Amino acid sequence: MERTSAGEAGARDAARDRYGARRAPRAPARDAGPGAAGSGPGGASGSGPTGVAGAGTGTGGPGGVGGVTAADEERRRGVRRMKTIATGALLLMAAVFASAKWAQSYGAGGWAGYVAAGAEAGMVGALADWFAVTALFRRPLGLPIPHTAIIPSKKDQLGRSLGEFVGENFLSGEVVRARLRAVGIASRLGSWLARPEHAERVTAELSTALRGALAVLRDSDVQAVVGEAVTRRMNAREIAPGLGALLDRVVADGGHRRAVDLVCTRGAEWLEEHRDSVMVAVAGGAPGWTPRFVDRRIGDRVYRELLRFVTEMRDMPDHPARGAVDRFLADFAGDLRTDPATRARVERLKSEILGRPEVQDVIASTWSSVRSMVVAAAEDEHSQLRVRARESLLSLGSRMSGDERLRGKVDGWVEGAAVYVVTTYRDEITSLISETVASWDAEHTSKKIEAHVGRDLQFIRLNGTVVGALAGLAIYAVTDLLTR
Repeated sequence: MERTSAGEAGARDAARDRYGARRAPRAPARDAGPGAAGSGPGGASGSGPTGVAGAGTGTGGPGGVGGVTAADEERRRGVRRMKTIATGALLLMAAVFASAKWAQSYGAGGWAGYVAAGAEAGMVGALADWFAVTALFRRPLGLPIPHTAIIPSKKDQLGRSLGEFVGENFLSGEVVRARLRAVGIASRLGSWLARPEHAERVTAELSTALRGALAVLRDSDVQAVVGEAVTRRMNAREIAPGLGALLDRVVADGGHRRAVDLVCTRGAEWLEEHRDSVMVAVAGGAPGWTPRFVDRRIGDRVYRELLRFVTEMRDMPDHPARGAVDRFLADFAGDLRTDPATRARVERLKSEILGRPEVQDVIASTWSSVRSMVVAAAEDEHSQLRVRARESLLSLGSRMSGDERLRGKVDGWVEGAAVYVVTTYRDEITSLISETVASWDAEHTSKKIEAHVGRDLQFIRLNGTVVGALAGLAIYAVTDLLTR
């Protein structure tokens, strides 16, 4: 046992701290005197002469209302001081009563009776108020007196009543709407956003939130979603009619002519640089029985005609071949819009292209590029993203400050959203209150409440002592006058 590890010792200490508050209050049951800890007028909710130390080091146990904070300890010290003062007042009344009775028995004057009557009534008032205050939190003297220990025994009922009270008086649509209307959220928000430093602050916070959200998202998941969305949308929509309409406009506007010019120019340059390649191609396609010089002459003739045709097509805007290209493109545009066979071939080609791994990789990699650009723009204070966001917030603030109609709309949106939340989730909110209170440990809850209000309750005991003494003195004086 001497070799117990430090971890096991720490676990035992934590267990003692956790359950110490629940075990300590059992001891006062063996001491039923009025000054006993936890039950008498000068007692506390736990061990110790006049304090509430029983819960001073615990955490409330399972289902408690949380650990003991420095503020709780300060409140409990205040409760202990007031309990000491109140109990001292009771003992003072008892000492004065005993002294007055002693003086009266030795033939003192009539004043002794007045003093004894006042002290006696003061003791009665002090004891009555001690009983009333103690009955809120525990059973006085440990006796099972009905309607005592109200808070521990009625904790669940108090929780339900508190939840109903909050629901009826704070979570009603009329109350929320009236409160928000009185606050004037739109006006305040507009004035706040209209200041550049506030707009900058909101922009910075939004940028941080955006970067955090993008950092949380996994690239593989987003890429899969983007790829699936793009592919599904492309497959669901026929592109041939759109391509036909686009090609028709391009041909009508002559936009394709630059492409034809480029093809002719590059074709002529290629022919001029690769004459031998054309000659070899023509000779390779000739029959084997023809003489070589014939093949060379045919190849040279074909090369010169081909070069002449491409050069003329390049240099002559009205070349017949160009007109043929125009007619071909116009006819193809019409087929894309109206011909079922052409449209079906385009759709098959589209599906084949989308299904290729290279295309899917390009679609999926789009997310990485977009995210990198957004993150970089969010981090840069001078980026267009943040500049435009800041300007938009400033503009919104100015408009909300000067436009009463816009303020009315914003207030209406806020009120509607708040009322919807309150009316929709009112039962959940009130049940949260009642269920939370029901989950608290009754004894520890009583001690926590006593720590918060116990000091003020001890003034009731003091007031009862003083008022009782004055009332007793008055009653004795009236009786003495009437009996003379």
